[in-house]
Amino acid sequence: MPATDKSDRTMTSVTAQEALDFHAQGRPGKLEISPTKPMATQRDLSLAYSPGVAVPVKAIAEDPATAYDYTARGNMVAVISNGTAILGLGNLGALASKPVMEGKAVLFKRFADVDSIDLEVDTENVDEFINCVRFLGPSFGGINLEDIKAPDCFIIEQRLREVMDIPVFHDDQHGTAIIAAAGLINALTLTGRDFKTTKLVCNGAGAAAIACIELIKAMGFNSENIILCDTKGVIYKGRTDGMNQWKSAHAVETDRRTLAEAVEGADVFFGLSAKGALSPDMVRSLAPKPIIFAMANPDPEITPEEVTQIRDDAIVATGRSDYPNQVNNVLGFPYIFRGALDVRASTINDAMKIAAAESLASLAKEDVPDDVAAAYQGNRPRFGPQYIIPVPFDPRLISAIPMAVAKAAMETGVARKPIADLNAYGQQLSARRDPIASTLQRIFERVRRHPKRIVFAEGEEVQMMRSAIAYANQQLGTAILLGREEQMRETAEREGIDLNRPGIQIVNARLSKRVSAYTDFLYARLQRKGYLFRDVQRLINNDRNHFAACMVALGDADGMVTGLTRNYSTALEDVRRCIDAKPGHRVIGVSIALCRGRTVLVADTAVHDMPSAEELADIAEEAAGLAKRLGYVPRVAMLAYSTFGHPSGERSERVREAVKILDRRRVDFEYDGEMAADVALNARVMEQYPFCRLSGTANVLVMPAFHSASISTKMLQELGGSTVIGPLLVGFDKSVQIASMSAKDSDIVNLAAIAAYNAGT
Repeated sequence: MPATDKSDRTMTSVTAQEALDFHAQGRPGKLEISPTKPMATQRDLSLAYSPGVAVPVKAIAEDPATAYDYTARGNMVAVISNGTAILGLGNLGALASKPVMEGKAVLFKRFADVDSIDLEVDTENVDEFINCVRFLGPSFGGINLEDIKAPDCFIIEQRLREVMDIPVFHDDQHGTAIIAAAGLINALTLTGRDFKTTKLVCNGAGAAAIACIELIKAMGFNSENIILCDTKGVIYKGRTDGMNQWKSAHAVETDRRTLAEAVEGADVFFGLSAKGALSPDMVRSLAPKPIIFAMANPDPEITPEEVTQIRDDAIVATGRSDYPNQVNNVLGFPYIFRGALDVRASTINDAMKIAAAESLASLAKEDVPDDVAAAYQGNRPRFGPQYIIPVPFDPRLISAIPMAVAKAAMETGVARKPIADLNAYGQQLSARRDPIASTLQRIFERVRRHPKRIVFAEGEEVQMMRSAIAYANQQLGTAILLGREEQMRETAEREGIDLNRPGIQIVNARLSKRVSAYTDFLYARLQRKGYLFRDVQRLINNDRNHFAACMVALGDADGMVTGLTRNYSTALEDVRRCIDAKPGHRVIGVSIALCRGRTVLVADTAVHDMPSAEELADIAEEAAGLAKRLGYVPRVAMLAYSTFGHPSGERSERVREAVKILDRRRVDFEYDGEMAADVALNARVMEQYPFCRLSGTANVLVMPAFHSASISTKMLQELGGSTVIGPLLVGFDKSVQIASMSAKDSDIVNLAAIAAYNAGT
C-alpha cells in the first residue's frame, strides 16, 4: 500500500533501535489528549463538568445535531483496525497494529488538523467487528478503517456505510485509488489519451487494486479496456479458481491468460502486487508512451531506473518517496476527511473521491509556490512526466482538496451543514497548516536532493553517533564523526550502534593529514590575539570544536553541529575563533516556536546580551531574512515592556531608535515597535493601535535583550507546551549550528539538516 503512514522504505533508512527509541522516549507512544478549554479555576471545572455540563447534555438530547456545536465530535475521526493486514507485515493482531494506528492519527492532525484516536478491535469475526464499530458512532464524526485483510474489508466497509450516518472510509482501498487516479488523469493528458479508449492492466486484486478499478470506471474508464490479474493470472469471465464476488465483478471476455499476455499492447500498467512482477520484456511489449504505476511497497514491481534502461518514453510512478511521482496516501485521507467533517457529510461518496482526485491532478498542473520550489534548490518542479502528482508538503493541499470534497458533498446532497462562502472556508483551511513541520519537511527534502557533508564535532558522544546515523540514513549526506576511532567504536559496540554503514565517516583529529593546514589557518587568525603557535596546535589537536570549525572554514566539510558537552556560549566562542560573520551580516540566534499550530521566530536568543539600537535593527534584518528563506512573509515586532511610548523608559528608547534605523534603511519587510508581546501577538489588542504598520499579528519577534529572549522561549516550551527549535545560528560565513546540552537525537538531526540547508544558500 503506497502511503507514508505505511512502510515505504526498508529498514536501511531507520534502524530497529532508532524506531524503538523514538516510540519509547518521553511519554510512550505518539499521542496525548490536551484540553481545549481552561481548567485552572473552580469555575472552569464547574463549567466543564458538573453542574455546567448538564446544559449541553440537555441541548443534545433535544437536538442531536447540536453535538457538533458542543462537543469535539465534528473534528474527531476514529482510526480502527483489527490488525489482520498490517502495512505489508500481515496478520499480527490488533495490539500489534496500535503503533501504526497511532501514526495514522498523528498524520490526520499534522496535515489537516483533524483530531483522531486509534481503536484496535480484537476480533477477526466480521460481524463482531461491525457491531463493535457501529455502536461507537455517536463518538465520532468519521471512521477510518485501516489494515483489515481482504475480502473482510469490503464487507465491513459496505455494511458500516449502510448502518452509520457518518463517513466510513477504508483508506487502504480508496486512498490509493484517489491518488493513483489523480496521477492517471495527468499521465493521460501528457500522452494524448482519454479515459474511453485507453487500455489498462492492473496486477493485484486486493483491496487497493479493486478500489482503483472501481474508481476509474466511475470516472469514465471503459470496463472492456481493463484487465485485472492476480497471482493465478488474468481474471476472465468463466474463471472459477481463486475467485470471489469482488474479482468477478471485473472479469472480462478475453483469451489472454497470463500477465505477460495481458500487458502486450496495453497503454497503462497498475501494479499493486509484488516486487519484480513486471519484467523488462513486459515493459518492452507495452504500447508507445506507456504509463507505469508500480505501486507495490516497499519495493515496486519495477523501478524507474529499470524502466529507463528499456525505453525512454514511459511515465513512471511508484509508492516510494525517493522517486518522482509518489502515489502517497497522505495526499488524500487527511484532506478528504477535513472536507467531509466540515460539511458534516453523512458519507464519502464517489463524487467526493473523484473531486479529490481531480483537485490533486489540477494542483500538479499549477506553478508550485516558492516554499515548495525551495525544496528543489532552484530546480522548480513543473508539470510533466516527472511531476504528475503534487508533493506531500505542498501548502496548497490543505485548502484545495477539502474545498473540492466539501463542494462535491454539497452538490450530491450528503452535506448536512453546507458552506455558504467557499472562499472564506479556503482561508480558514490555510490557517490550519502546521508551519514548522512543513518547513522542516521542505528543508529535509531539499537537502536530500543536494546532500551535504556535516561534521558532528562531539563524535564520541552516544547522542552524536545516533544523530549522525540518522542523518546518513535519511540520505541527507555524509555524517563526519570527529573523535578517537578506537574509543568511538568501543562505545558504539557497547550501545549497539553500527558505525559500519554508508554515509558515516570517522575522522581522528590527531591522525588527520589536515592538522598542519588547520593549524596554519587558525594561527594566522589568532596570532595577534594573544595566541602562540603552540597554543593553536593544542586547540587543533585537542579541541574538536576548533578542528571541526576549521574543516568547515577550509571547505573540507559543508557544515557542523556541536554543543552536547559544553554550554552554548563556550561553543560559540570556539567557532568564532575560526569562522567570521558573513560580510555585511551579524551573527545572531533565532529560535522557532510553535504553539497550537502558530509559529513565531524569536531573536536574538543566543548571541547579544544587551543589544544597542543599531544591533537591534541588524537583528531584525537577519531574522526577517531567515523567515523569508524558510518560506514565510515576515511581520517583525520590535518588543519591549512598553507599547508606542507608554510607559516610557531608557530600554524602550533603544527599541524606538531601532525602528527609526530600519526606517532609514528602507528594508523590504513589515516591522513596527516598540510594542508589548500581547499587542504583537493578539489581533484584537493590536486593533487598539490603528496606526500600527503590521498587516497582521507578528511572526518575527525581536527581543530587547538576550535574557528576555532566553527566558520567554524556555517558558513557552516548559509551561506553554510549545515546540521550540533552536537557537539557530544566522549570519556566519559558513554553516554552523549549536545544540543545547540537553538536546535529543531528533533535535541534533534537525540542526544538522538546517546546517546542510544553509550550506546551500
